Amino acid sequence: MSSSDSGRNLSQLNVGFVGGGNMAYAIAAGLLSKGVLKASQVIVSATSLINLQKRWSNLNVNRFTIDNAEVLRQADVLFLCVKPHILPVCRSSIIAGASGLDCSHKIMVSILVGVTLERLNNEFGCLNIPIVRTMPNTPMQVGEGCTIYCAKFGTTNSTVGERYEEVKFMLNQLGLAFEVKEEQMNGITGLTGCGPAYVYEIIEALADGGVKQGAAREMALKMAAQTVMGAAKTVLETGKHPAVLKDEVCSPGGATIYGVHELEKGAMRATLINAVERAAARARELQ
Repeated sequence: MSSSDSGRNLSQLNVGFVGGGNMAYAIAAGLLSKGVLKASQVIVSATSLINLQKRWSNLNVNRFTIDNAEVLRQADVLFLCVKPHILPVCRSSIIAGASGLDCSHKIMVSILVGVTLERLNNEFGCLNIPIVRTMPNTPMQVGEGCTIYCAKFGTTNSTVGERYEEVKFMLNQLGLAFEVKEEQMNGITGLTGCGPAYVYEIIEALADGGVKQGAAREMALKMAAQTVMGAAKTVLETGKHPAVLKDEVCSPGGATIYGVHELEKGAMRATLINAVERAAARARELQ
């Protein structure tokens, strides 16, 4: 679905990415593939132009810089996509090059794990730029992301409100997006932000099981991925609880219930719950 199909046209918007790593690339790739943005609307900064050009040229993006402040100067919406420990250095480079810049009509979108709105506003307060805190995930690159976000604006003008609506629109074009209370951000990060890695491990393990039973590796991977995607889509589209859907597959005395029993013996559910909990705890440590 394009931006025009949804009644919102972002064709005049400049979108910048400070940091050109995996998450920035996933967001941009999703927005471009969905037709929400054109490559000419995107500008990216990183420490190495060579690495940027090598990867981002696949998206036909050609506005690159090593000057983080240049991204702020050109962008209407700025995605801050660096690691939390890089924030002080990144902040200094942006502030140093933004003297006298009016940022009241811009908006910053942070994807920094664990970094609170309070800290972000303290770091960038001199710019007078409204800030949104988000936690996206990498399936955004194929339009199937799951993002949580929050914001606390002070006195806002109509431009800030419009920019916020543009951010929410972009996030929703890349999958599902949920506005949450900030105190929920770190906990849910352990599910949505980190969750794709858990599912990739599940897919790999299912494929290994298929290979053990004689399936070719490439075919087993596709089968495992399609099975997981089909099951997830069934949950979303039917609205049925996963336990109900599981019971629909488990015939009495059939093969599936034997497999489910093995999963229970391996404490699969407890292990996944523990993974979410531990990842959430780590997110809290990063602030």
